[in-house]
Amino acid sequence: MFIRPIIVVEDDPFPRMLKAFFDPHTEPARLAALADFFAHDLPDFAGWLAQLRATAGPLYPADVRLVSNQAELIAQLPHAEVIVTESLAIGMAEINKAPKLKVIQKYGTVLRGIDVAACEARDIKVLTLRRRANISCAEHALMLMLALSKKLHRLHGRISIEQLRAEGYQPKIFDSGYTPNSGWPRVPGLSILYGTTLGIIGFGEIGREIALRAHAFGMRVLCTQRTPMSAAEQHEWQVSYRERDALLAASDWLCIQLPANAGTRDYLDRAAFARIKRGAKLINVSRAQVVNRDALLDALRSGQLGGFALDPLYEEPGRADDELLSFENVILTPHVAAMPRFNGLSDFEDLVRAVATHLAAPISS
Repeated sequence: MFIRPIIVVEDDPFPRMLKAFFDPHTEPARLAALADFFAHDLPDFAGWLAQLRATAGPLYPADVRLVSNQAELIAQLPHAEVIVTESLAIGMAEINKAPKLKVIQKYGTVLRGIDVAACEARDIKVLTLRRRANISCAEHALMLMLALSKKLHRLHGRISIEQLRAEGYQPKIFDSGYTPNSGWPRVPGLSILYGTTLGIIGFGEIGREIALRAHAFGMRVLCTQRTPMSAAEQHEWQVSYRERDALLAASDWLCIQLPANAGTRDYLDRAAFARIKRGAKLINVSRAQVVNRDALLDALRSGQLGGFALDPLYEEPGRADDELLSFENVILTPHVAAMPRFNGLSDFEDLVRAVATHLAAPISS
């Protein structure tokens, strides 16, 4: 008799989709919600899902069990053959309670919280996934930095004398007999990233992707997180660890990459803004609520903060009369940093191939 393999999946917004992919008993409402979620990039979600299942080998059909916390994970360990986790911990105690476990798929690359040595001792394969959505968020963060430094949001399409004057500039052609003509719009305050210092708050999956790209622009990268980094980690990522306040004071650019929870809400408050280097620019492609909105507005009004860019917004959908839009040094985008949807779809395809390869066969009795 065929027994469906049991896959335990952390009930996080993206990993939880695996239930619909592999469990034939998934409720219709979940399938309909996913079809709608992917529709603007993937009109034929049903066709894509059928193809994925056809290549899933022992992963389809499966019994997918979603767990929201450590206690729920522990309760499912005696049955689990595959675990897909983003943040839940799997140490020696958990491994000892999982006699059937063959594969742990980390939904990311940072193995903090997974006892890799204990897994190797038990011949449990630990897989990682470099998520395209994280890469896309890092690209978006760098794009926002470049846009602020070059004032692209103010200059895009403003190419005539009249348009530039309407923006408050004083354009005038130079005397080409003596000088080049570049910069005739006479836009003050343009800058470059090269040689500046970037402070990354939260050095997880996206923070690391941002650091890789910042190095390519010749930036010095500082970082801070809950636990200090070892010298080896700092060398590996070419970053320097700083406590939060020291990082705020030293950075020309700040990227905050923290999850939204009770401990991170208003992480940057009035006291934090008072400590930043005057004129520093802040990029947030994590969650709006980690930055106190009132303190942010005050810092922009006073000039303590030299620029700000945000994706996603404080409320979704956003409002055309959002006060943040009244500042010339602010860029807002409507929760698109991780797009397109094919980032996630391709990640899932990679995940399926890797796990199926390392899962020997369906359990039979």
